[in-house]
Amino acid sequence: MNYTLAKDELQDLYRELILDHARTPRNFRRLANATHTATGINALCGDKLHLYLVVDANDRVVETSFEGSGCAISMASASLLTETISDMSVADANACFETVTRHLTRPPNGDGEATEFTFEKLRAFDGVRKYPSRVKCATLAWHALHAALNHSNSPATTE
Repeated sequence: MNYTLAKDELQDLYRELILDHARTPRNFRRLANATHTATGINALCGDKLHLYLVVDANDRVVETSFEGSGCAISMASASLLTETISDMSVADANACFETVTRHLTRPPNGDGEATEFTFEKLRAFDGVRKYPSRVKCATLAWHALHAALNHSNSPATTE
């Protein structure tokens, strides 16, 4: 199998993953018992979401959900975020925010790959790194996560 074909097939899989999460977002609901919440707004694209977290006494994220509206990238990213951070410690969820946002906002190295990134499903968003306005869509939910974990009273933005 030639490398270009494999790379194209991988991009198709990632595209399908984004579309699947955008069409049928996971954990799309309000959590009445949320202990941490934040609103995220991307004025450039019109994305708006509200993230809900339940953090237990051991500082573990035991439940996550979101509500909102926006483009496919924004909704898919929020959906994947809720799956990714479920059952993480607050410290690990904050580290995940740092890793994901750094990965998506940093240009790829010479071979097209960013270094030190282990969240495989989230590689689906690697293609947006070429488009700064789309990076904002992909990182909005992650900025809302950071705001929620740090009890910020201001809406999270990607600016």
